Amino acid sequence: MKKLINSPDEVLADSLVGVAAAHPSLTVNSSDRYIARAGGPTPGKVGLVSGGGSGHEPLHGGFVGYGMLDAACPGEVFTSPVPDQILAATRAVDGGAGVLHIVKNYTGDVLNFQMAAELAADDGVRVEGVVVNDDVAVENSTWTAGRRGTGATVFVEKIAGAAAELGADLGTTAALGQAVNDRSRSFGVALTPCTVPASGKPGFELGEDEVELGVGIHGEPGRARGRLASARELVGVALDAIHADMPLSGEVLVMVNGLGGTPLIELYVVYAAVAEWLAGHRVWITRNLVGNYVTSLEMAGCTITVCRLTPQLTHLWDAPVVTPALRWGR
Repeated sequence: MKKLINSPDEVLADSLVGVAAAHPSLTVNSSDRYIARAGGPTPGKVGLVSGGGSGHEPLHGGFVGYGMLDAACPGEVFTSPVPDQILAATRAVDGGAGVLHIVKNYTGDVLNFQMAAELAADDGVRVEGVVVNDDVAVENSTWTAGRRGTGATVFVEKIAGAAAELGADLGTTAALGQAVNDRSRSFGVALTPCTVPASGKPGFELGEDEVELGVGIHGEPGRARGRLASARELVGVALDAIHADMPLSGEVLVMVNGLGGTPLIELYVVYAAVAEWLAGHRVWITRNLVGNYVTSLEMAGCTITVCRLTPQLTHLWDAPVVTPALRWGR
């Protein structure tokens, strides 16, 4: 194992020190382990909290800031944050209008966020939740009941965050987040495994000419193991699966997301193939992201996420955002 770390046991703690040093617009609570906007909650604004295991950076801490999240709770690598941690973040961002939890559909995350929401309610904090389950590759596994949550998390955080910034109430913000999830689908392809620092060895094995089709962001198995093929062929597999589950039409938002070890030049090759496939099916990309947004340590590969847009969702996507990993319009 070759990694730029000090100790496998201190990766999260050391990275949080780095986040605090690099981003003065954020505050890092090292004891309760959450990242929040500096300056405290905005009175009368719905607070947004998300989180999950570390190793997916910039998700979630990189999306804390104006127009997106108010706080993020990083767990240990590929491990859910604990309820006390989530509760502390929820209390910290409550400006009196309630708090929305945005949760990827993994069993530990869902249970721990639910427990934190119940504890917050006992304190008089109103909490609603959106569970993101956009991955079409696998349903029900050792990690989840139902589908896994992947790239659509970024879309939910951005669009719900914009709505909250514009003054939407808790119910409206939650409904918009749920609508984004319902209109989004993802599919991932891995070319290599990744190595969790604490284990010191790859989480799975792939032959030199093999790929994992429908891989999860923790390295969970997909729907099939196949032979390495061209980017155009692999994109066809991914989009065929998405289109079969949610027929694509009209205007869409597309994210081609690197899993941590994929050069940007390859992600643009993939994006070109995505654009070609969608145009051939009379689907028009009007908004896009290409880059590393939901990674899996150093795994090579990508996920493709498609959201069917509406005029309202497009307006909220275009609204200003200022975070370490996503920023425009302000």
